[in-house]
Amino acid sequence: MSKNTNLKKIILDTLDSNKALDIISIDLENKSSMADYMIIASGTSSRHIQALSEQVLEKLKDNGVANPKIEGKESNDWKLVDGIDLVVHIFNPEKRKFYELEKMWSELIPKEKLII
Repeated sequence: MSKNTNLKKIILDTLDSNKALDIISIDLENKSSMADYMIIASGTSSRHIQALSEQVLEKLKDNGVANPKIEGKESNDWKLVDGIDLVVHIFNPEKRKFYELEKMWSELIPKEKLII
């Protein structure tokens, strides 16, 4: 199992064990050079979203990711945890439905249209 695949499993397990909702993983190979995987999950409240983002950040650090960061610290609706090769979005369900990242990133994008 590759390092990134193993890290993805650790993050998915962390989210699941901490009661994140509707967790999905999207393989970004051939779609973007920004990361290898994107994980999207929902939290039940702003406090839950914050706690999930902090737990993911700690798991990334514990597994050797240099300088992972949380974006959206001031937001109650959304957090992004940047683990370099793995990006984790944690939303409240309404915000998640509004942005529809799963739909956008799950579609196959022709190589000639890739800009990220």
